[in-house]
Amino acid sequence: MVYRACPKCHHQPLPTEQALPAQCPACGLVLAKYQARGAGRVVGDARTAGEHTPPPGEPRVSSLVWQARLALLLAFALWTCFIWRDVDLVDGKSGSHLLHLILLPFHEAGHYLLFPWFGEFMMILGGTLGQHLLPLVAGAHFLWWQRDVFAVALALWLLGFSLVDMSVYMYDALEPQLTLLDGMTGRESGGHDWINLFDRLGLLHRAQHIGEFWAAVGVMVMAGALAWATAVLWRQRRQLDPAT
Repeated sequence: MVYRACPKCHHQPLPTEQALPAQCPACGLVLAKYQARGAGRVVGDARTAGEHTPPPGEPRVSSLVWQARLALLLAFALWTCFIWRDVDLVDGKSGSHLLHLILLPFHEAGHYLLFPWFGEFMMILGGTLGQHLLPLVAGAHFLWWQRDVFAVALALWLLGFSLVDMSVYMYDALEPQLTLLDGMTGRESGGHDWINLFDRLGLLHRAQHIGEFWAAVGVMVMAGALAWATAVLWRQRRQLDPAT
């Protein structure tokens, strides 16, 4: 018998030659030994009896890990409520100064390290793109290398906040009042990213409407990410690793 997916962790693909000492590259299961002790028949019987198994590529989690993730999800849900309460586009508040500070170095890196090679427009836009890249790259890492869908959902939540954070600067472009890193407002310093971008695009007069739109998108992305994380935990609860 040749396994297409690991009978223990459901990793794919497996080695084509599964004789000793071939192992699952994800969990180390020795395929020939597993088949020899008849475990394949046990798994088949269990599935027939209605045991829930994780989708291909998604490993089981232990009860302890699941409980820790549940606590983390509840904390994020509560934090989200505070963020949404404190978002104020008129006063220039994104809802979380902590998350803004976390995104800020990536924003500046986008300006001066990642996108200055693609022209002045992209260098200005690169700050916003840089802060969005943090959750996008993190999500890709968790998806392709860790196979941790729950962590991917939390990375998507951070992207949603980054959109809200961006919307504050968009809204401010029409009547600049935000204090920038140089201690001045956009009006005093000659403009910030979105003043310059909207001016070049001929959209400065619509800056506040665009900011409101992206704030709403960011809120929906955060809500969707929490809903996705909840669905992941619900599925994982039904397929906890029986060995833990």
